Formats: sequence, C-alpha cells, structure tokens
Amino acid sequence: MTPIDQPVRPRRPRLAARAALACATVSALLATATACADDSAPKGRAAVKPTVKPTPAWRTDPASIAALGDSITVGFDACTVLSDCPEVSWSTGTSPKVDSLARRLLRNPAGHSWNFARTGALMSDLPQQITAAAARRPELVTVLIGANDACRSNVGAMTAPADFRAGFERSLKTLRRSLPRTQVYVAAVPDLLRLWSEGRRNELGKQVWKLGICGSMLRDPDDLTKPAQDRRTLVRERVMAYNEALAAVCARDALCRFDRSVFDYRFTGRQLSTWDWFHPGPSGQQELAELAFRTITRKENPLKGEAASAG
Repeated sequence: MTPIDQPVRPRRPRLAARAALACATVSALLATATACADDSAPKGRAAVKPTVKPTPAWRTDPASIAALGDSITVGFDACTVLSDCPEVSWSTGTSPKVDSLARRLLRNPAGHSWNFARTGALMSDLPQQITAAAARRPELVTVLIGANDACRSNVGAMTAPADFRAGFERSLKTLRRSLPRTQVYVAAVPDLLRLWSEGRRNELGKQVWKLGICGSMLRDPDDLTKPAQDRRTLVRERVMAYNEALAAVCARDALCRFDRSVFDYRFTGRQLSTWDWFHPGPSGQQELAELAFRTITRKENPLKGEAASAG
C-alpha cells in the first residue's frame, strides 16, 4: 500500500491544549461561584470592619477651670447683703476660708480659672456663658444652675421640666462643638425645701425674703397650712425633675459627671448666708467645694449607673 492509500488517523489534542481547556473551565466555575457568593454584597466595595473608639479618660487633675451658673457660684449674699462675692465661690474663689476647687486643683488659680456665672441666671442663659468660657479653652467646666428656674414669683412661672432638659441638651451640644475634650462637672440643684426649713428659723432672714427672693418657695415662710405646704412640695418636685434631666443628659457624655450629693446634702443654718439665710455663706461654699472635689478627683465615676434615678 502506497503512503497515499494509508488511512488518515485523527490527531489527539495536544497536552497544552488540554491544560488550557481545563484551566478555562475551572476559572469559569470559580467566577460563577464568586458571583453567587457576592450577590448580597455591595459591588466594588471591600468589607469594612467597624472601629471602636476608645472612651476618653477622665483626668483628676485639670489644669484650668471655668465656672458657669447662677448666684450660688458668684457668692451672692455670702459677704455683704444683695451683692456678689466671687472670691468665696466654691468653684473659682480665691479665699482660703472656702478653699475652692481652683485652689485645690490648680497650681496657679488666679491665672487659670474664670467665673462666668451670673446672679439670676436661668437654664436658658447657659449657652451664652458657655460661649464666653470657650474662648478660654478650660480643661474643666463646672455647672450649677437651675435654682432660679424653680425660684419664680409663683409655681406657675417655673420652667417646665421638658424645656429645662432641652435647654441643657442644647447647652452641652454648644459646649462640645467648641470644647470636645473639656470635662464637665454638673452639680445638682440644691434642695430648696431644706433651705426654707433651715432659714425660716431666723427672723432677719425672713425679712430679707420679703424683698422677693425665691417667692415660689419662700413666700409666707411661716404659713404651714396645707395649700402652702403643697406649694412648697411642688417646688421641690420640680427641682427633683430638673436633677433627673441633668443626670440623664450628662450620662450620655463620657466626659460629664453629675453630682447628686449637692441635692442630698443637709445644709444647716451654719452654712447659710447671714444676710438672707438662703444662699450659701462662706461655710456653705466650702461644703460645695468639698463635694465637687470628691466627685472630680474620683478615678471612676460612681454616679453613672445612678444617673437616671438622680434627684
């Protein structure tokens, strides 16, 4: 048989071609599997793991202090009648009789503490004080405000709890925009009923009360009838509601501490002003400084868990 008459055998695929075909098939299968697995994931985005921000640490040794609040923080009636006396302020005072927070915490109290509190201030005035304080960039801000929101001419004029809380929320947001790392100490509004029960023992004080100091609580101080007692109870309950609001809002801020001990403290006549027997005198200012110092210098915040029940 000549070569031309020999039958033609089919050629076997080369090994390389087989390998290429196998690779193509596997690649196609893998692509299909990957597409199925990624159907629910956003296209073109890699999975991002959530990051946990560390909780800011509370410092027990701030280097500067700004005081915000009302007549208590400017030492009203603590030195002379119907006058401010900021040198005995529990927060930033310079008097050794009081030994204020500034004297206890700062190496240079006079140069690194500022008092922006104002006699008669309401919660609605707090944002303005915060704006003024922000220019100083303090490491600690103290807040004691709310007594005037309850101390109105009558109970109907007291600030509503919802408005009080909203005002404090706005104030804290205002502060955080300018001072994100500043620590905030918030003192509870004192128990005004306790101050009435102690101050009414002094005849001179009751005469000063007639000038219009905290009418909702102090009007007709010797009237012990049920309507008068009910009125004073309403004022006390309003103060408690304010403290609940302060505690709840403060608890949401890692660098805010609420101090309910200021409401719980049983002030006596010895701690009251000898001019009006209602505002703290130098001894009362010293007690406020001590209460604040204890809370601020604790490494842990023992009141966070109790915040919602404050008042």
